[in-house]
Amino acid sequence: MPGVRKRGEAIRSYILDNVAEHTFDIVARTAKRFDISRQAVNHHIRRLVQQNDILVEGSRSRPKYRLVVQAEYNYEVALDKSVEEDVVWRKFVLPHVADLPEHALTIWEYGVTEMINNAVDHSEGTVLTIFVNEYKNRFDIWVSDNGIGIFKKIATAMELEDERHAVLELAKGKFTTDPDNHTGEGIFFSSRMFDHFSILSDDVFFAHQYEDPSDWIANTEHASAGTSVWMGLKNNCRRTVQSVFDQYAGPEDYAFTKTVVPVCLAEYGDETLVSRSQAKRLLTRVDRFSQVLFDFKNVKRIGQAFADEIFRVFAKKHPEIEITVINASPKIRQMISRAQTHQEI
Repeated sequence: MPGVRKRGEAIRSYILDNVAEHTFDIVARTAKRFDISRQAVNHHIRRLVQQNDILVEGSRSRPKYRLVVQAEYNYEVALDKSVEEDVVWRKFVLPHVADLPEHALTIWEYGVTEMINNAVDHSEGTVLTIFVNEYKNRFDIWVSDNGIGIFKKIATAMELEDERHAVLELAKGKFTTDPDNHTGEGIFFSSRMFDHFSILSDDVFFAHQYEDPSDWIANTEHASAGTSVWMGLKNNCRRTVQSVFDQYAGPEDYAFTKTVVPVCLAEYGDETLVSRSQAKRLLTRVDRFSQVLFDFKNVKRIGQAFADEIFRVFAKKHPEIEITVINASPKIRQMISRAQTHQEI
């Protein structure tokens, strides 16, 4: 029965496409997506296990599912100014991804060469390591160096007191410690192209997922010397490098004109964003864009002075900038509205 076979293939394809992000609830999500029983989903999972496409771990009451690595490779390159990113790409990475659809291949070429170039020009390290993991339906690639660490370098260059605030500058885009030779766009756009993009440096972990405008940051016990960048992408992705550029480019000159500012990255631990100094830190270099989206995801509340500095003082000084607020709670929107109308709070 071709129809039944085709539906089964669609179900198994869905499981493979989503199990990496939903290791514990993939059964429930698949059952809801296709309006089938969990027992039916488990039938397809058993088949994928038999095919060595996924692995089941954990207890029977709380199983955990993950993709099985089909092949893995790693390479080391002596890191100096003679390293050329396109040569490293062609020699070590391209042979593994050459058969991918053009959309996926061009994204991999952009992201990998940008990360290699950053390591060569900025890391001050001596060794570049590339890891390639191949799965049934996707690749994960790591580009790592043993250098100074990207967040530490940015924090030093900008005289920031916390490396987590270096992540904030990186998340905005258009930041580089070498403006004569770099635009500061590579990490920003790479983070928007891949299904998963993350950076681990020292004990700070930065991550972005596609179709989620938010970035997130965490401190981790798994400290890493240097910088490690992880990129993950499904083989059947439909977006292109150009489509990602277009999301953040002006309609006339295709310049990088739009950014999303994750407001939560301006916080220290559990502190509340209340002061003008916190707001000014958030606003650093924002005037380089014509469209700015302030993302308040994971921000519980803000103070009057913080809101006033951004939404009245800064907005009044820069009427040419289109400011948008996303993921803000009703209380935060009320605070912003009062600041915009200059009401006493």
